[in-house]
Amino acid sequence: MYLITVLGNLLIILAVSSDSHLNTPMYFFLSNLSLVDICFTSTTVPKMLVNIQTQRKAITYAGCITQMYFYILFAGLDIFLLTVMAYDRFVAICHPLHYTVIMNPRLCGLLVLICWIMIVFLFYCTSLGVYFSSAATHNTHSSATAAVIYSVVTPMLNPFIYSLRNKDIKQALKAFFLKETTNRSLS
Repeated sequence: MYLITVLGNLLIILAVSSDSHLNTPMYFFLSNLSLVDICFTSTTVPKMLVNIQTQRKAITYAGCITQMYFYILFAGLDIFLLTVMAYDRFVAICHPLHYTVIMNPRLCGLLVLICWIMIVFLFYCTSLGVYFSSAATHNTHSSATAAVIYSVVTPMLNPFIYSLRNKDIKQALKAFFLKETTNRSLS
């Protein structure tokens, strides 16, 4: 599942960066979402795979804090990017004649920058609340299942949901791989 997540999201980034027809706000945000999904999944899954392989569940305090920082950072960034993508689609649907003026490259860059700046601030506010609150009794099996679904399954499905069903992304990937195959044949 981890490899599917990384490869699927890398294919989206590759398609968007290799095709000039996909230089639109929607695909710009989509490629950022793909990058964040790779980072989000990579904060926990490699350690989880090592733990499964070695049958050890230990993590150092510094490792735990670092992992939690990046987990919350990328989870929040994921949410903010989805919000920005919803705004982009709102403008495209409700104001189609003004879309290119409203969603100019400067605004798109600013929206992504704001998304990145907001998991730093929210991380510190929310994490302080979590660490200073008392631990509540909970079912660890249910918590682990929910964590795997949220941190592995959702980022794995995002490439399929948001783009691999999209004909523009499919055409860009076909063109990229055709060009690469042709270049290798000529070499």
